[in-house]
Formats: sequence, C-alpha cells, structure tokens
Amino acid sequence: MGNELRTVFSLSGGESFLVSLALALGLASLSSSKMKVESLFIDEGFGALDPDTLNVAVDALERLHNQGRKVGVISHVQEMTERIPTQIKVIRLANGKSKVEVVGG
Repeated sequence: MGNELRTVFSLSGGESFLVSLALALGLASLSSSKMKVESLFIDEGFGALDPDTLNVAVDALERLHNQGRKVGVISHVQEMTERIPTQIKVIRLANGKSKVEVVGG
C-alpha cells in the first residue's frame, strides 16, 4: 500500500505487532534519570511476522539487551529460540503440574 494513509484497523497481525513493539521501545527510550525502564517483556506476536520482519524485531531486542536492558519474550516461534541464548522453559507434567528449566546462559 506504499505511502497510502491507513487506519490502524486495516493493519495486519504482523503490522499491529510491529506498531506495538515500536511504541514500547519508544516509551522505554523516554525513561529519565528519575524513572528508568530497564525491563521489557513481550508476550507473543512474533508468529505473525514474516522471516525478514522477525529478523528486524529480534535485532531490535538484541540491541536493547546489549545496552543492558532486560528483555523477556514469551514465544513458540522456533527462530526465536535459536537466537535467544538463555531460556526459561515451562514443561507440562501430569495432574496439571509443570516444572521450570533454565537452559543456556
């Protein structure tokens, strides 16, 4: 749709996710000396992205991490698990129980 103006209601799932991520990153960058935003947690949305856009999003998160910010991501997307070295995995057990494993790091 090129440079055409559109309402937010016409955004695809991937575009909506990128807009939300951009807003979160923008708000985090506005932190002041009195209030620091050092952590960012993202719950899903990565599955709606095509491979190139996913790469752009993960690159942005890696830059935040390299700047000393904590970045937490909840995702089932395989490409994400390949690029994130430290992972917390929740494993379903019987009777509604689960266990937590920290992998890597």
